[in-house]
Amino acid sequence: MPPPPRPSLWSQLVVVAALLWVYDAINNLNPLRRASALAHGASVLHVEVLSHLDPEGALNRWLAGHASLGRFLGDYYDTAHFVVTLALLGWVWWRWSGRYRSLRNALAGINVIGFVTFWLYPVAPPRMLPGFVDVVAVTHSVGAWSSGALASHANEYAAMPSLHIGWALWCAFAVWSFRRDVASRAAAAAYVIVTAAVVMATANHYFLDVVAGAATAAASAAAAWWWERRRVVAAANPMAELARLPAPREAAR
Repeated sequence: MPPPPRPSLWSQLVVVAALLWVYDAINNLNPLRRASALAHGASVLHVEVLSHLDPEGALNRWLAGHASLGRFLGDYYDTAHFVVTLALLGWVWWRWSGRYRSLRNALAGINVIGFVTFWLYPVAPPRMLPGFVDVVAVTHSVGAWSSGALASHANEYAAMPSLHIGWALWCAFAVWSFRRDVASRAAAAAYVIVTAAVVMATANHYFLDVVAGAATAAASAAAAWWWERRRVVAAANPMAELARLPAPREAAR
C-alpha cells in the first residue's frame, strides 16, 4: 500500500498554533495556582526523599558550583528542547512522509496528556523550593525562562510531567524508527540521558517528573501506533470496516 500523502504545511502549522493556544490558556491560570503548585511540588519532593529517589538535589548543588558549565547547560535546557524537536519533526514531514502522521500524533499526544496534567495538578519546579539554585537564572542563560521577561510566556507550574523528557524520548523514538546505524541510535539515546540529567541539575524538574515524562511518551506512542494500525487495516480492507457498522433500520411502514 502506498504511503499516505504528506499533509500540507499550513495544516500542520494550525495544529502547532492550537497546541500553543491551549498551553497559553493554562498558563493564564498561574496567578491563581501558586499556592497549590508549591504545595504539590513540596509533596513530590517529600515522596522522593522518603523513597530515596531524589538525585536532583545533589545534581543541582554540584552544577551550581560550576558556573561556566551551568551557563552552557542552561542554554541547552532553554533551546535544545524546541530546536531539536521541531527540526526533527520538520525533517520527518519532508523526508519520511509515510511515517509523519503517526509520529506527529505521538508528539501531539504527549502535549495533550501534559496539558491535562498541568491543568489538574500544577506542580512548581524544585527551583521554587528552598534549598535549590535556579541555575538558568543565576547564570543568565539565553532563555532565562525562570526569570525576566520571558517568564510570563512560560508555564512555571508545569513540572509534572516533564515535557522535556517526553519530547526527548519522542526524538529518540523517531530516529530509531528510520535509522538503523549504531551512531544515530546511540546519539538519540544519549540525548535522552543528557536531557534527563540537565532538567534535574538545573532544578527545573524532579526525578518523578522525568519518570512521568517517560510514561507520557510511552502512552502516547502506544496510542498513536494503535490508531495508525487501525487506519492501515481499514484502508487495506474497507469492507471489513463496513461490516462493523450497524445495519440500517427498516423504514417504518
